[in-house]
Parts: sequence; C-alpha cells; structure tokens
Amino acid sequence: MKYKRILLKLSGEALMGEQQYGIDSNRLMQYAQEIKEVSALGVEVAVVIGGGNIFRGVQAEKVGLDRVQGDYMGMLATVINSMALQSALEKTGVFTRLLSGINIQQVCEPYIRRRAVRHLEKGRVVIFGAGTGNPYFTTDSAASLRAIEIEADVVLKGTRVDGIYSADPEKNPDAIFYQNISFKDVFEKGLNVMDMTAFTLCKENNLPIIVFDMNTSGNLKRLIQGEQVGTLVSMDEIAQSL
Repeated sequence: MKYKRILLKLSGEALMGEQQYGIDSNRLMQYAQEIKEVSALGVEVAVVIGGGNIFRGVQAEKVGLDRVQGDYMGMLATVINSMALQSALEKTGVFTRLLSGINIQQVCEPYIRRRAVRHLEKGRVVIFGAGTGNPYFTTDSAASLRAIEIEADVVLKGTRVDGIYSADPEKNPDAIFYQNISFKDVFEKGLNVMDMTAFTLCKENNLPIIVFDMNTSGNLKRLIQGEQVGTLVSMDEIAQSL
C-alpha cells in the first residue's frame, strides 16, 4: 500500500446526496463500504466529517445568532454525521471509535491523542467529531490538525469533483486540471483547496493533500493502492496540468 495511515476528510454536504438537507442513506452506505474496503487492506483510517448538511457556524450571524454559539451548533452537527457514519460502518462489520473535541460522554469518547493512535494501531476506524472543539476553526482545520497529531501519511479530501482546477469546472469548461501542484503554486494561484489555516498547517508540517472525487466508487481504494487519482498537493515546486 502507498499509505499506511490516512486522514479522510468528508464534507457534510456530500452526505445529502441528491437531497436538499440531511443524510442520504445510500450515499452514507457507499462511503461506509469504501472505507471498509480500504481498512480491510490493512490501512489505518481516520475520518473527519463536516456538518454543512445540517448546520454551518458561519450561517449563525446571517440569522442574528452569536458566531461562537453558531460554531458550537456546527460542531454538534458534525457529531450527528459522525454518529451516522459510525453506525453505517458498524453495519458493514467495521470496528470503529468516535472521538469528540467536546465532551459528550454518552455517545463518544473525548479526544485523546494517544488513545486515538492506539485505536488506529488496533485496526479500528477512528472518527473525529466536533472539529477542534474550538469556535472559529473549520472542519478542514480539524482534519489538518488531527492528521498531524496522529502522524498520518496524507490528508485525503473527498469531494464531488475529481481534483483541483484553475477555476470551477462546473462553471468554466476551459478550467485547467492539475494532476500535481505545490503548496506554493496553490497559494500564488489563489486556488480553493482548504481554508488558509488548514492549508498552512499542512504546508508547515509537509503533509501532502490529495483532493479527489469520493462519489466515484472505487476511487479511494485505487488511490490507496498507488494509482493516480485526483490532485496531489505537496512541497514539490513542479506543477503539472492536463
């Protein structure tokens, strides 16, 4: 396997499938099956999932709520999604542990780095809920931070597009696809990969990021096995486009 330990970042919006809100059970089970296949290969898998299908903290201010309160509401939304993914994984026979950045002892363990690493070493899929446990930090930042803490080999950002483009490919058919690109080039070109805090954490810790289409069945497994899937962001100064 190309990677021994991975941090998979999933967006909450992806769980909606074709719905306008909430969790699409078919999409949820698809993700669970994809993760199971990779875990069965002996890869240690950690997951961070967003909460945008339920609530986003940045929405709070738009409706007159306090931003900090809204961010905590968003953290709870990620815990709901994490619980759903945990249940789906366990239905497929995968052993899991859900660790939360805020204390909710009835449904998940508190996040402790050494405990998380030990769960991974035992072959359990570890899901990190509630972001970093702090307001003003996105789940992208949580994914970067947790990946660094558990010494993951790579951050895999599963999206609905097949990688990084020079512009939104859904709006601009002439957008250029990048197969490999450096952190420096992403910054200079103003490409939207992660928020700046998350991106900087990965750059400063030399942690590569791969952006790929999680909705295409088998992509995650092919990526783990070393095939060229999505876009690799690394310290390499040479950017390649197709």
